[in-house]
Amino acid sequence: MTAVISYLPTAQARVVPRLRLTRRGRAVFATLAAIPLVIAGLVFGLGASDAVATRDAASDSLTWVTVDGGQSLWDLAAEVAPSADPREFAAQVLAFNQLASSEIQPGQQLAIPTQYAD
Repeated sequence: MTAVISYLPTAQARVVPRLRLTRRGRAVFATLAAIPLVIAGLVFGLGASDAVATRDAASDSLTWVTVDGGQSLWDLAAEVAPSADPREFAAQVLAFNQLASSEIQPGQQLAIPTQYAD
C-alpha cells in the first residue's frame, strides 16, 4: 500500500511588508509634524506685545538716602519713617534696592519706596 501525501496549500498567511521610509519620506514626515508647532509659535509670538522702556515721572520722584558710617537699616527706618515698623521698612528697602543682605556700606545710596519718602 502506498501512501499518497498531498501538499495542498492551506490558508496561507499574508505577509505584510514593514513600512520603510526613504530619506525623502522622513523629511516630508518631519516637515508635516513641525508645521503645527511653527504655526503655534507664530500665533503666540505675534500676539505678545513689545516691552517699551519709558522715562516717566516715577523714576524722577525717587528719594535717595546716603548711608552714614555706622548706620544700619534700623537707623534709617527711625530717621526716614519713624512711625513705620522697622522690620517692614528694612524688608522693603532690601527688595526695592535688590540687596542680597541687610549689610549696608557708608556712602552707599539707597532708594526709598515712595510710601516712606513723604
